[in-house]
Amino acid sequence: MPELYRDLARLLREAGCSFLREGKGSHEIWRSPLSGRTFTVPANITSRVLANAILKQAGLPKAF
Repeated sequence: MPELYRDLARLLREAGCSFLREGKGSHEIWRSPLSGRTFTVPANITSRVLANAILKQAGLPKAF
């Protein structure tokens, strides 16, 4: 489900979140200006539940 990662990254960018760096393995480190938090996003994400949890960490509503 690579489209899940694309949709999640698009929502994060539209909200002003920024990609900081590559993490370990297939993970990326992002930062949210809304919540002021940094969080990891797996590039091979397949779980809608995890995608919604990432949006919550970023201070955004559920979208999946």
